Amino acid sequence: MRLLLVEDDNHVAAALSAVLARHGFDVTHARSGEEALQALVPESDGFGVVLLDLGLPDQDGYEVCGKIRKRTSTPVIMVTARADVRSRIHGLNLGADDYVVKPYDTGELLARIHAVSRRTVHEDAPGAAESEVRLGPVRIELPTRQVTVDGSVVQLTRKEFDLLALLAQRPGVVFRREQIISEVWRTSWEGTGRTLEVHVASLRAKLRMPALIETVRGVGYRLVAPAA
Repeated sequence: MRLLLVEDDNHVAAALSAVLARHGFDVTHARSGEEALQALVPESDGFGVVLLDLGLPDQDGYEVCGKIRKRTSTPVIMVTARADVRSRIHGLNLGADDYVVKPYDTGELLARIHAVSRRTVHEDAPGAAESEVRLGPVRIELPTRQVTVDGSVVQLTRKEFDLLALLAQRPGVVFRREQIISEVWRTSWEGTGRTLEVHVASLRAKLRMPALIETVRGVGYRLVAPAA
C-alpha cells in the first residue's frame, strides 16, 4: 500500500517511514500542506492512507484536511499532540477517518492504518470484487468460502480460509501476528502457542504454493501475489 506521510519534522518522518517500510508500506513524505495537496492530484488514486500531522509550517493541519477531503476520498488519519476532545471532534467533522494522539504506540498506529484501509476497500469495491479475489492461479470465492488453484478445489478448514481471506485483502502488506490472531481467532496473542504458524504451514502445503505466504521475521505475514 502507498501511504502519504505529511510531517514537517524530518527526523520524525524518517523514523516513522522506516517503521512503515518495514511493515510493507511504500511511503511518500510531504513536508508541508502544499506538498501534500500537490501529491493528491485529482487523477491520482495511488495512496491508500494519508497520515496528517496538524503542526505544519505553511497551513493549519485542519485546513489541509478539509482540502484533502474535497479533493479525494483517500482515508486520512490525523496524528497530533492535541489530545483534547474538542480537537478530535473538529478533526473528525472535517472528514478525518481517525485521530491518533502523540506519543502513540506504533502497533496501535499500524492497526488503525489497516482498519481505515479495510473499511475503504469494503465501501468502495464493486460487488464482484467483494465476492471474489483472484491471485494468479488462486481464486477465493468469499460468499461460498471456496478456494481453487488452477480450477481445482482446495479443501480448507474454517480458520484456514479466514486467514487466507484476511491476507488477500491487501496483497503485499504485512499483517502483524497480533492483528491476525485478533481478527481470525478473536482473541489475544498470549496463550495461542504456535496456532498461527501451524495454519500458515497448512495453507502453504494445501495450496502447493509455499511462496504465496511470506514470513516477515519478527513482525508477521504477508501474501505475495504470484507473477502474471
